[in-house]
Amino acid sequence: MYNSKITGVGKYLPDNIVTNNDLKQWMDTSDEWIQERTGIKERRWIDAKNSDDTTSSMGAKAGKIAIERAGLTTNDIDFIIFATLSPDMYFPGGGVRVQDLLGMPTVGALDIRNQCSGFVYAISVADQFIKTGMYKNILVIGSENHSGGLERSTRGRGVTVIFGDGAGAVVMSQTKNNNEGVLSTHLHSEGKYAKELALEGPSTGRWVDAIMAENNPDDVSYYPYMNGQFVFKHAVVRFSEAIIEGLEKNNLQKDDIDMLIPHQANLRIAQFIQKKFGLSNAQVYNNIMRYGNTTAASIPIALTEAWEEGKIKDGNTVVLAAFGSGFTWGSVVIKW
Repeated sequence: MYNSKITGVGKYLPDNIVTNNDLKQWMDTSDEWIQERTGIKERRWIDAKNSDDTTSSMGAKAGKIAIERAGLTTNDIDFIIFATLSPDMYFPGGGVRVQDLLGMPTVGALDIRNQCSGFVYAISVADQFIKTGMYKNILVIGSENHSGGLERSTRGRGVTVIFGDGAGAVVMSQTKNNNEGVLSTHLHSEGKYAKELALEGPSTGRWVDAIMAENNPDDVSYYPYMNGQFVFKHAVVRFSEAIIEGLEKNNLQKDDIDMLIPHQANLRIAQFIQKKFGLSNAQVYNNIMRYGNTTAASIPIALTEAWEEGKIKDGNTVVLAAFGSGFTWGSVVIKW
């Protein structure tokens, strides 16, 4: 049995910065209102008029960096796992687009649709493939283009101010050292709350022709919906449970965490978790203030930045944790 180890990390963010004050052109809001509720100061949105960025192309750019940092070439990658809620097309998924964009051999490509928990789920899947010896090097990507589907109006501000675009990636490789790499992964779901954070249409249950036929200006089913307070209350509980589960599985204590990288859903959630576990600022990495919530991309972007800033070193215990739509949640414990 092998272990899987992260050997390369990469990120890509669109150039276009949208500040809280910029949002005033579309909605009744303020910098103070947004920061107080989310901690966000700015986010990146693809400039549709001047950029050819897509969910897949951003993922490919982040993946290329991760592959190079792993000391590999695209020919060394055996499999692609692509996590997103915003694919370029309804189908096919983004994984096959990355295979093409990077000029890779005809390796398999799998898409993960677990929204904010997508990257944690993707890491878990890659870990199992590597542990069994099926694959040696797997490219795992989280990438999102939220800006193309947000309601830029006062009606939609509760969701729109939160989300940003971007991509992050890691290369996971085989190691024979069972004391390094991914130590454990933990995944959960609770589908009875699915509609508390969802985008219901267009979908096979509510397709484009139905929406157009009704021609209802008050129909918001094709925009993301979030019951913010309800999601917040569940998130702080599930984040904690997932972290504790990972620590207990590996006989670790809170003090053993060198770096906690939570999904960047809301700075207030991350601060609540940090306080609950008694962690210092040096033990928790947050960048939501710069990028907003990039769902499946948030953890790999933050992981890459933490590594680039020298905050993650060999031998460190790194914990990844996420909660989001589904509801789904999970954690990953890594010995770097």
